[in-house]
Amino acid sequence: MSITAKPLAGALGAELWAPDGEPLDVTTIDDPGCAAIREALCAHHVVVIRDQQMDAAALARFGRRFGELERHPYLGGTSDEPEVVPVIKEPHETVNFGGGWHSEMSFLECPPMATALYAVEVPSFGGDTLFANQQAAYTGLSDTMKRFAESLSAVHSAARQYGRRGDSDRYAGQRSSMKVEVSDEAHAQLTHPVVRTHPETGAKALYVNRAFTEAISGMRRHESKALLDMLWSHAVGEQFTCRVRWEPGTLTMWDNRSVQHYALNDYHGQRRHMLRVTIAGDRPR
Repeated sequence: MSITAKPLAGALGAELWAPDGEPLDVTTIDDPGCAAIREALCAHHVVVIRDQQMDAAALARFGRRFGELERHPYLGGTSDEPEVVPVIKEPHETVNFGGGWHSEMSFLECPPMATALYAVEVPSFGGDTLFANQQAAYTGLSDTMKRFAESLSAVHSAARQYGRRGDSDRYAGQRSSMKVEVSDEAHAQLTHPVVRTHPETGAKALYVNRAFTEAISGMRRHESKALLDMLWSHAVGEQFTCRVRWEPGTLTMWDNRSVQHYALNDYHGQRRHMLRVTIAGDRPR
């Protein structure tokens, strides 16, 4: 099955359509069609498929076409599909989910390969998602910094978001529409390379993010902070980004091995309801 990809921006992102300009139907897509979506995902890092009709079961079936689904360790799923997480912000809430630059669950030993997010209900304005191409961010470093970064590893943890100290308890209480758990287990630390290699394309990408990266291994605190602040800022420069505007029925899939993302929180007083699955990945190398 052939698919037409229409780029969203120069750095990354594409909308996928049938060759005749009609919407794809991912609920009936065949194996060659899924292979074409995966190829587009590796090439564009973020793919957007409009005009879908999906529920939690349909989203789970779609995700399983690309690999094993995984459960979020600190978020509850639906009763019928525990791997499908409802991402909801009600009009009275002020804190959203994903409201900061991050790489999906980098605190895990094997973070997810990809995420698929489906829009059930969106606000009349706002609520877009930003994405940043971490392969382009790596390429944008000087040769000296590339070599230095490739020699480093970093410590990742879920403590700030889901641990029992810091902001996690406050955020959990303000996300009453979602099943958020705080846990001592969130303070566990994992080490990943600062630069990871994509297992399918061989491309190198920065792999540090503000939400879950705590320190550069083997550095004093002030050294680690200075380097991470620089890399965090560089990694999400405007020249590396694209923006997805949601409509009801929009399905967006992104490659967590090569992007960071940021859910904008600019729609207070309105409801936003999404469904999310993550597809299991391998350990960053």
